[in-house]
Amino acid sequence: MPFADNQGMRIHYQLAGSGPPLVLQHGFTDSLESWKELGYVDLLKREYRLILVDARGHGASDKPHEPAAYKLKHRVSDIVAILNDLQINTAHYWGYSMGGWIGFGMAKYASSRLSALIIGGAQPYGNDFSYARNALSEGIETWAALLESRGNLSEEASVRIRENDVQALLTAAQDRPDMSDVLADIKVPFLLYSGREDDQFELIERCAKEHSKATLLSFPELDHIGIMARSDLAVPPIMDFLASV
Repeated sequence: MPFADNQGMRIHYQLAGSGPPLVLQHGFTDSLESWKELGYVDLLKREYRLILVDARGHGASDKPHEPAAYKLKHRVSDIVAILNDLQINTAHYWGYSMGGWIGFGMAKYASSRLSALIIGGAQPYGNDFSYARNALSEGIETWAALLESRGNLSEEASVRIRENDVQALLTAAQDRPDMSDVLADIKVPFLLYSGREDDQFELIERCAKEHSKATLLSFPELDHIGIMARSDLAVPPIMDFLASV
């Protein structure tokens, strides 16, 4: 398995397809496997060189237990380390949920490495993650049950969630401060998308309105987990967006 070394932190990634480079970054407590299981890789690999990343604390990447290790700038530097490992100067970036938050971090700390930014199910106005810490502090079964109650998780995803390092996730589940000032710094083509039933949708819509050149895609009757599961709906308009870049 390929790993990038980021100051002693091993970050796992996988490659698929050919074409312009496109980073895919998953959400909290997930792994890069979800992009494959949910059909994204099959739909995208004919047009793009996909760079699938296991975020620190997740999947096959290292899982530190120190709170400082999960600062946003370190998560961003993991992506930069992978691009450096592959000798890629700029890439399209697509992140969902936590991956979207890291995408805002890319715009803040590594904007020169972006050629386009796609953010799903995330907004820059801050998040209280006490609900995740409370659930994780009771054990991985409580967290898994919470996610399963919110949407139809695949059997594979449910298994992966239960295999996580709980202490690493608990440490990573930090409140996210407001970083909306980054919107003024996003100069690359910028797309936001969300299910309309996502509890973050109003803030995602606000974000699109506050960035005059942002594109917003919304999907009726789908929530945070629901839209991630529908690659058949999300991928075609996002590929159209990328084709126009």
